[in-house]
Amino acid sequence: MRLTILAASLAAALAGFAPDTAHAQQASEQEIAELKAQVAALMGRIEELEARDDAQSAVNIDTADALKNIQTVQPKVETKGGLKVTSGDGQFSMAVGGRIHFDGYAFNDDIASPTSTTEFRRGRLTLSGTALGWEYKMEQDFAAGTNLDGLRDLYIAKAFGAGKLTIGQFKPYRSMEELTSSNEILMMERPYASATGLFNGRQFQQGVGYLYAGPNWTAGASVFNMRNAATSRNEGMGFSGRATWAPLMATEQVLHLGGWYSYEDTATGTPNLSAVANYAGRRGPSLTIANTPGASNDQVTSYGLELAGLYGPAFFQSEYVRAQFGQLAGPDQDVETFYVQGSVMLNGGRKSYKPANGVFASPKVADTGLWELTARYDQIENKDVFGLEASSWLLGVNYYINPNLRLMFNYTQGDNELTGDETGQYALRTQFSF
Repeated sequence: MRLTILAASLAAALAGFAPDTAHAQQASEQEIAELKAQVAALMGRIEELEARDDAQSAVNIDTADALKNIQTVQPKVETKGGLKVTSGDGQFSMAVGGRIHFDGYAFNDDIASPTSTTEFRRGRLTLSGTALGWEYKMEQDFAAGTNLDGLRDLYIAKAFGAGKLTIGQFKPYRSMEELTSSNEILMMERPYASATGLFNGRQFQQGVGYLYAGPNWTAGASVFNMRNAATSRNEGMGFSGRATWAPLMATEQVLHLGGWYSYEDTATGTPNLSAVANYAGRRGPSLTIANTPGASNDQVTSYGLELAGLYGPAFFQSEYVRAQFGQLAGPDQDVETFYVQGSVMLNGGRKSYKPANGVFASPKVADTGLWELTARYDQIENKDVFGLEASSWLLGVNYYINPNLRLMFNYTQGDNELTGDETGQYALRTQFSF
């Protein structure tokens, strides 16, 4: 109830007060006049207070409107886990990330005599975000070269229907290990069933992809030109498709099944399509397993099967791949490769599964850090040319210091069936990502 109502009621009561004859002699006209003056003063004070209250209410409303306008205009800055800026209206966002992989190698020479050295395996800066409903990602790897040589992911993407459409340069949907981030791969290098072998030099391709994911399955397809940003213009085309299913998917138990197919067709200007095995680790000796000349107008087709799982602290992953490399003269050459790898977490923690991509990720790291023992057997062979075969045994230890920092040690024992070389490699990586 406003104060004016109370004051008006009091004034009306006093104005209507008429002393009876018995009291008339006790109340003088002067007293009545003083009382009326006090009521008038009270009325003035009440009106003054109401004016102030109305003014303050207006200020509060204006302040609230101003704060609301600021919230819709000023950008939002987040620093948890990195740097992210979002516009006030939510229509645009930008996040900055990156990774540094610094490696050191020492070789146990045999027939080959590679150089023991250090290098930045990766030095990437990533810019990603959204713009008017579209996702974008631009990533430059300074360790791979400047300008076009170092461009990695460079695309825009948007949800269409039940899936997501991607346009630009990205990895075709093939090979579980290839689609696993380099920040989360088990060993320092990927096995032969990936671009570190079968798809040598063809990790990122330019094209269009569509990925549809359910709660425990994925289905993706991509069509691409046979080039990346650093490759000369050519008319070669390719297609790949991958599907995954996790019939068992719990926090500590996961079973993953997958399959994929890849078709690459050479044409005018297409580079040679090769499968190359660095059987004693990166910067060690290599063996070319098969090659399809770009000028042959021939094809490389391959298909792979995936099996992976998680049981508490234990993890395993395997792929089997069969490929055919077309030749200028003579029949196609069949290439077969497979690997089996696994790990055990020693002091708690476990790997996580990403059902939207059908790959495994690194474990969540607590303040005390995590230790992981790793192992892999990797083999690749040209079934039509005697001696074109290589294999590797790898043993390793990963130490996750925190969610951003990991130390990796690998020992690789290589075996080149063509030359008999059995060079080994000791490798150490300091990996930082944000």
